[in-house]
Amino acid sequence: MNFIEQNIPGVFVIEPKLFGDERGYFTETYRKDLFDKYVGKTDFIQDNESRSRYGVLRGLHFQKGEFSQAKLVRVIEGKVFDVAVDLRKSSPTFGKHVAIELSAENKRQLFIPRGFAHGFVVLSPTATFTYKVDNVYAPESEATLLYDDPCIGIAWPVPAGDILLSEKDRKGIPFSGTEYFE
Repeated sequence: MNFIEQNIPGVFVIEPKLFGDERGYFTETYRKDLFDKYVGKTDFIQDNESRSRYGVLRGLHFQKGEFSQAKLVRVIEGKVFDVAVDLRKSSPTFGKHVAIELSAENKRQLFIPRGFAHGFVVLSPTATFTYKVDNVYAPESEATLLYDDPCIGIAWPVPAGDILLSEKDRKGIPFSGTEYFE
């Protein structure tokens, strides 16, 4: 596995090694010893999966306080544009974001530490998105950052008219009104 730290410290793109032949391929998608060495000790406790169609935008979600979560995300079918926004007030990259295309084809993963909002938009007809988290889902601690807030400046690659949002995501909080992490 190749661990590539992004322009925001603590955020990593992880590229697996593929071993293939005429039968298909094999790859390791997670290996604790390598993860601990390059990213740091993270104890994942739950795996989640979602399936969405083109234009569905999920996010930008985060959990506050003791229920904040680190995530290791990947796509096992289709293609998404994935974004992590730094909400750590003391960080030199506070308010900045990392954006990357994740797909079943490129097999890349993105590690997002605690203190970030996260979201993605589906670029293919459908996409199956899977992720590991290091804390349980706590609806009372969940928050949504407004996906198109100009203060963040995310260039979503899907036309605004094609974006499909849940009611929760439509009611996201502007960056200026968000609860930040310390």
